Amino acid sequence: MSTDTATTLVQRTSSADSEPRRDGFTGVFRSFFDRSGICLASLDPRLRVVEANVDFFRQFGRSSSEVCGHSFYDLLHPSVRERVEQQFVRLTEGGRARFAERVLAVRPGESAFSGELTGIAVHRESGQVESIMVLVRPEKSEQDPQLLTGRKKLLTAMDARILEGVASGVSTVQLAATLYLSRGGVEYHVSTLLRKLKVSNRPALVSKAFSMGIFAVGSWPPRVLPDYVK
Repeated sequence: MSTDTATTLVQRTSSADSEPRRDGFTGVFRSFFDRSGICLASLDPRLRVVEANVDFFRQFGRSSSEVCGHSFYDLLHPSVRERVEQQFVRLTEGGRARFAERVLAVRPGESAFSGELTGIAVHRESGQVESIMVLVRPEKSEQDPQLLTGRKKLLTAMDARILEGVASGVSTVQLAATLYLSRGGVEYHVSTLLRKLKVSNRPALVSKAFSMGIFAVGSWPPRVLPDYVK
């Protein structure tokens, strides 16, 4: 069953909640929720996972006890949390009924997968958001763990500033003046970063940092996430 079909069913459920409960439709939806083949979860207004289907647990490589009762943000890579949080805020405040966002999600063992996240608000009769349904559709090439997230505190505060400058195209002379270092001091930190990320030059350093999710997505100039700073 497609994600569009899932979205339609969730929206119909939201509408049905403002009417007398229709047991027949509820049963159909429950069957769909459990056996759709799509990763589905229900969140409370504070974005804690209330329940999820088997496909959701399998895709994230976690058990019910590791997911339910915990924040949905714990399942997302740090590089996308800020952007997704903005989408959820608009959803819970009534600014929109649904959203779709490309995300990077994490599994145990520091592996990750990319895919599309759809969030749909389910409203009470009063119009308040009662819950949020999330549908996660992994990219076909990402069905199995492939991408290492590397979520370790690799960098010192100065390393982070140097990396941000390099990624922004700032020259060694400019970095030295801004950070009150000598040119040799800047080059020392760059060399340290090359060793830490196991690359041979500055372009590769920036590419590797982006691929590891060290930078916040959608941020310019590039900003190193606090998760990677000691």
